[in-house]
Amino acid sequence: MNKTIPSPLTPLTQDQIDFFKENGYFLLKKGMSEDLVDAFNGHIYDIRHQESVPRWAACEESKKFSVRLFNPHKHDSFSRQLMKHTIVRGVLAQLMGKEAVCVQSMYFYKEPGSPGQASHQDYYYIKNDPMTMIAAWTAMEEQVDIENGCLWVMPGTHKLGLLPHGAVKNLEEHEHWTEETEGIDTSNQIPVIMEKGDILFFSELLIHSSTKNRSKDRWRRSYVCHYIREDSNILFREDLRVKYPLY
Repeated sequence: MNKTIPSPLTPLTQDQIDFFKENGYFLLKKGMSEDLVDAFNGHIYDIRHQESVPRWAACEESKKFSVRLFNPHKHDSFSRQLMKHTIVRGVLAQLMGKEAVCVQSMYFYKEPGSPGQASHQDYYYIKNDPMTMIAAWTAMEEQVDIENGCLWVMPGTHKLGLLPHGAVKNLEEHEHWTEETEGIDTSNQIPVIMEKGDILFFSELLIHSSTKNRSKDRWRRSYVCHYIREDSNILFREDLRVKYPLY
């Protein structure tokens, strides 16, 4: 019996689209192949392992495999190709109703012992008009789970609008330089367990967080891109105003 393979430009069913609209997120299993993820991990390693690290990727020697790579899609062709991944483009077009463009990318290492990020809404950091931003968070490890610092989400909170954000309270668990949502009980967040190549799509208003990597020897690498609809624009952030098309 032949298995129906979804079109890369319309990969989601109507039920999956409805799930995203109701909950503010959707986990696409095996959105990227393991071979592609392995090749990209190796490529990113090589960028900072070379004798002469490009200026855009440079950092202190002791932190070259811990400090995130910020906006690699602006400088690196392989990062840009993953940003344009056909399945990602198709999902975003279905969820947004029009083509998406990328405005930000980040490659996280998250080595053992490193803290997570407190509960927040992405729109707080990246305002856009009209509000259309969706993140695509790709797991770059065999397993992303509670022990090595997976993401946690609060389903349906994208319907609450932008909430106040203030100082991080638990500095043992979370990075100190970020801010966290206020005025809502975030204790009922749920973990998103992922495997290599899984892609989590979530709304800019969904409350989400990550926890400390408590594993002894497992990293939690991820590639995260933020997209807006092609007719939307970034506000205030001059560093994110350039739109990168996905075609």
